[in-house]
Amino acid sequence: MSGEAILLLVIKASYLVAATLFLLGLQRMASPRTARSGIQWAGVGMVLATLVTFFIPGLQNIALMLVAVALGTVLAWVSGKKVAITDMPQMVALYNGLGGGSAAAIGAVELLRWTSAGQAPGVVVPVLALLGALIGSVALSGSIIAWAKLDGRMDKRYSFPGMQLFNAAVFLAALVLGGLLLRSLGVPLVVAFFVAALALGVLMTLPIGGADMPVVISLYNALTGLAVAFEGYVLGNEALIIAGTMVGAAGMLLTRLMAKAMNRSIGSVLFSSFGATGEAAEITGSQKPIDAADVAAMMAYAERVVIVPGYGMAVAQAQHKIWELSQRLIERGVKVRFAIHPVAGRMPGHMNVLLAEAGVPYDLIVDMDDINPEFRNTDVSLVIGANDVVNPVAKTDPASPIYGMPILDVVESKNTIVIKRGKGRGFAGIENALFYADNTRMLYGDGAEVANALVGELKALDGGH
Repeated sequence: MSGEAILLLVIKASYLVAATLFLLGLQRMASPRTARSGIQWAGVGMVLATLVTFFIPGLQNIALMLVAVALGTVLAWVSGKKVAITDMPQMVALYNGLGGGSAAAIGAVELLRWTSAGQAPGVVVPVLALLGALIGSVALSGSIIAWAKLDGRMDKRYSFPGMQLFNAAVFLAALVLGGLLLRSLGVPLVVAFFVAALALGVLMTLPIGGADMPVVISLYNALTGLAVAFEGYVLGNEALIIAGTMVGAAGMLLTRLMAKAMNRSIGSVLFSSFGATGEAAEITGSQKPIDAADVAAMMAYAERVVIVPGYGMAVAQAQHKIWELSQRLIERGVKVRFAIHPVAGRMPGHMNVLLAEAGVPYDLIVDMDDINPEFRNTDVSLVIGANDVVNPVAKTDPASPIYGMPILDVVESKNTIVIKRGKGRGFAGIENALFYADNTRMLYGDGAEVANALVGELKALDGGH
């Protein structure tokens, strides 16, 4: 066996080891207890796959590859260190987009190379290159729009009459251009194809509202994985095929779970407005304020307390104080639970990450289906920063934009306390009927400051200890 054959065998074996680490890492990410090590295992696999790629015989542009790796590593390290926890959804959206953009770039390079050579290698490889480029381009431009919406740089929803028909026409144009490229390669066709593909991603994402963003982020994650797998086949790179397939499969499963949690189909997220379009029923009553001392006393002498976190808790960075408050209640014999809606926050698992960062034990965190039957026996529910996921109109008002979305049944608690900075509306932009319920009191103020005040009041009840 020649030296080159042995080298190729070692590279293939290294890719197999890397793929195994990807798989094991993904499996460990299924549990919060092992997620950190799962990320580390997958990271080691990625480093291994990247390193051995440099030893492929005949590899060109190594200097450019090294510059790209160094630049990407530095940018990712700096941005990862600096990003605030409230901006994690935006970062995830951008990273999804960059993965799709990388796959699209591979497709573009291959198409242009085949154009220069005057022919493509058969049919299967060009078809996969075009599919990967189309899907990757949609994930790139769509993720950028999702980032702009999450970051408040763009209106949450934008549409115009006949938009779905126009989008269908753009999609058809991209397919036609792809078909033409299979028959006759040419730079103008390649450019036109990518313009149509990128435009499709933008047009698909513009009309999607804020309440659907967790589903959109996970869907683009799945598309990125699929695009990477296709382009891995084009390059003959097993690591890309396996990694892309796993990311695509995991992303699609997560997308289905998110859509199910919102009682939505993926098609309705992409191709229709959320919920009904009629005029929502008017909410009567008034918001009733309460002070921290009364809330602290109410919780201190309660038997069961459920804490419902939302994006506002992330903005206020209040998770550590909320956990300190919970610990004091637990020391008094109060049964405390944290209720998590699957789409609370701006991305899947957002609240779980916040609570894990604060050190909340996993056995105190309960998902929506398990906690909902317990609300009617809950003495106090403390809502901090959550809005749309606790809004009762999702069950009572067919004309509401969020009608049909499963919610946390906080309104059934004996007492509900809502920590809120002001009287603004949630990410879906609608009024919350929970705030006007007879058993709800509003504790206005910054989440962290209010939580700190509650801890102080509890200390006072315990004699300052």
